[in-house]
Amino acid sequence: MAKYKLIFTERSVKDLKNLEKQVAKRIVDKLGFFTEQTDPLSFADKLKNPKFGTYKFRIGTYRAIFDIDKDSNVTILLVLTIKHRKEVYKDI
Repeated sequence: MAKYKLIFTERSVKDLKNLEKQVAKRIVDKLGFFTEQTDPLSFADKLKNPKFGTYKFRIGTYRAIFDIDKDSNVTILLVLTIKHRKEVYKDI
């Protein structure tokens, strides 16, 4: 069974800090839930135009855009940005 590790980019940490604490906590908790699953990608959607990230998690009205990196038995979910669904695709 693979282990999954979350890594946040500076941008995603900044995005989280700009959110209300309750919302940010809910997002981090949900991302933690995803990493505990056997196949976190079953909860993700593949982006149609992956200029900035390959996958997204839907967490309420927010989206966490991320890439994956597989190295040995550890799979890394690299969280690139976290924004409201109305704003997340504007920067892409």
